[in-house]
Amino acid sequence: MKESIKIISTNKKAYFDYFIEDTYETGIQLVGCEVKSVRMGNVNLKDSFCRIEGNELLLLNVHIKPYEKGSYYNVEAKRTRKLLAHKQEINKMRGYVQQKGYTLVPTKIYLKQGLVKVEVGLAKGKELHDKRAVEQEKQQKRNIERTIKEYNS
Repeated sequence: MKESIKIISTNKKAYFDYFIEDTYETGIQLVGCEVKSVRMGNVNLKDSFCRIEGNELLLLNVHIKPYEKGSYYNVEAKRTRKLLAHKQEINKMRGYVQQKGYTLVPTKIYLKQGLVKVEVGLAKGKELHDKRAVEQEKQQKRNIERTIKEYNS
């Protein structure tokens, strides 16, 4: 049976600012009208991050626009939300985060079999020269593809 996955939002800035070394799939604890808003695509992952407090994995600074047709059930757009992961995964992430330079960054929010999931990336920060090197590689690939396309036509 094929799994149906619909990507709602991606964090392109995370891939630009960090080397994503590993990813984890987690659930997210939402209120009913937040789920409706997520399904409509009203999510912004820019400048969001994750933190481990106690035995809980928390998602901070994610903007989920309040549901337009919701009434007093709407909650604050940038509230702290709990991510649902296995204890072993949280302990593994905690071990990496305590090392120098690692952080947890949400990379995607998507629907999987009707449930809202968040992909959390274990990331290490890029230096300015790393960003420049990646940009140069992309430009070189584009130039090669362009010349191949021109040559074939």
